Amino acid sequence: MDGLVATLGTACAVFAGTNVDDIIILTVLFLSARAGREPRARQIVAGQYAGIAVLVAVSAIAALGLTVIPDRWVGLLGLVPLALGIRGLISALRTRHRDRNGGRGAGREGGQEGGAPVAVAGGAFSVAGVTIANGADNLSVYTPMFRTIGLTASLVTIAAFAVLIAVWCAAGYWLGSHKKIIAFVERFGHWLVPLVFVAIGAVIVLESGVAGRLVDLL
Repeated sequence: MDGLVATLGTACAVFAGTNVDDIIILTVLFLSARAGREPRARQIVAGQYAGIAVLVAVSAIAALGLTVIPDRWVGLLGLVPLALGIRGLISALRTRHRDRNGGRGAGREGGQEGGAPVAVAGGAFSVAGVTIANGADNLSVYTPMFRTIGLTASLVTIAAFAVLIAVWCAAGYWLGSHKKIIAFVERFGHWLVPLVFVAIGAVIVLESGVAGRLVDLL
């Protein structure tokens, strides 16, 4: 029993430590969903589960001694949220241009009302891609963990992760329904979601050092 409690405690600590920044992503995604944009709430939850599942699967495979993605190139996954964020910024700029030239009605026809967030991730697959990209560094934590704790403890850890994903989604949904946060988004919603995605993608790429390696190749 003590071993089970210890395994669950470790699993919770590892998940929280490696996914705390996912709360930000989930919050802005649920804000977008509340504004009637994509992705919908169910797509966010499905994408989060799918993304974490891929990270766990890759880590488990790597724990067996098989390299799926060379560590030095994992940072390339940061290009996913970076590209989605840039696309969102372009959409926001186009909407702002239409609003200035054609009035507020033009903005509504283009799919934006007031300060509503721009739809950056278009569905469950996009959410999963962002989750995988943002969790690329998780592989370095999950892999040695699965390699050392054994099969039974690994299954318990995966089960704990499944429960904690639901907790994370609930936290993001709650934060996305907070009055002060909603008021902030109503003012800056056009830029909030894409800027968060650009920032996350840039941090992943820069901190991984993959940008320098690409420059060296060129």
